[in-house]
Parts: sequence; structure tokens; C-alpha cells
Amino acid sequence: MVTEMSKGIITLLEVDITTLDVDAIVNAANNSLLGGGGVDGAIHRAAGSGLLEECRILHGCPTGEAKITGGHNLAARYVIHTVGPVWQGGNHREAELLRKCYTNIFQLVEKHRIRTIAIPAISTGVYGYPKKKAAEIAVKESLKAAQRLPELQKIIFTCFNKDSLQAYEKALHA
Repeated sequence: MVTEMSKGIITLLEVDITTLDVDAIVNAANNSLLGGGGVDGAIHRAAGSGLLEECRILHGCPTGEAKITGGHNLAARYVIHTVGPVWQGGNHREAELLRKCYTNIFQLVEKHRIRTIAIPAISTGVYGYPKKKAAEIAVKESLKAAQRLPELQKIIFTCFNKDSLQAYEKALHA
């Protein structure tokens, strides 16, 4: 089942990010960039071994940063890998690091002239970031980027469950 809600250039979908035909998808990666669980593992499986080979050359990624690779076997031309913060109660620069993820994602969007992008709920899975707080940052930073980047036509937030989808809906209408 696909649940969809749109507001302007932002669309919310409860869908598998690996199935989307967009210019780029974002991988909520770990620091090694060599695959893992959740969205990261799903993207690596769907993209095939070429993605792993390309990620090895990148030598990892610090938390808050972002790196770009080809999409390999995905419909998306690019995968933007970003490493979100692990939630530690909110007093360890988590919000700053999550905002930095989005800043770096959208710098790559601008550099590579990406018009359509799908972004998962970064850090809200095993990293434990509260969905509501993460959604507020994601929506705010994405709206700022949309104002700054007129070539950006669509931002799709892919939510892995109803709770995540509801958090993004509330953030979008705040």
C-alpha cells in the first residue's frame, strides 16, 4: 500500500525508497558506507555490488556529511549517502548534526543539478532519533533548500511506517 500526501514541492510517501524513479535517493548510511540494516541495507541490495565497490573508494563518511555515488541498478541516477546522528538524549549536538546532513545533501543536489530527490527519515530507525524532532528538521531544511534551488522540482520524504508518516505530516503543516 502506498500512502501519499503532497504540499507544494514536498510529497510524503509510505513506500520503499529503492523503487522510486527520481534523480537521486538519499541513503541513511552508517559511517563505513559499506551497507548495514534498514534503508541502508535495502539500498545496497537493490543497487547491486557496483554500489558497494564505489562506496569502498569513498573511505567512509563522517556524521553530518554527505557523499554521492551512481545509482547502479536503481532507477535513481544517484545515491546521496549521509550519516545521521545517533540519538543520545538531545544534548550531544544531534540536532546540529542532523541539520548538517540536510545542508550537505542539498549542496550535492545543487552541484549535480538534481531536480527530484527521495529522502528517508534519517536517523529515526536504529539510531533512535525521535520521529517528530527529525521530521521538523527535515521539513524546515528542505523548504529552505527549495526556496534557494529553483531547479529542484520535487522532494519526496519516504516514510517506513504510519508513525513516521504522521510525524512528517504534522511537521509539514506546522
